[in-house]
Amino acid sequence: MIMENPFKEILSNKELPEVLKQKVLDDVAVIKLTIDMADLFMVKLPSTVVDLMGGGEDKDRSKSNKIN
Repeated sequence: MIMENPFKEILSNKELPEVLKQKVLDDVAVIKLTIDMADLFMVKLPSTVVDLMGGGEDKDRSKSNKIN
């Protein structure tokens, strides 16, 4: 069974079918959500844990040490 190329249909109608529009928008939303979740758990969460555990250098203390 040969599938029809949906892009040929688009070019002949010169308007994107609503179903394809929604599918593209849904795919973009899923990609954005995935990026946001990865940023939250891979960047922000570890940084917050390090700051809470005292592993991060205190910014005010580091400035005063550089001045002296």
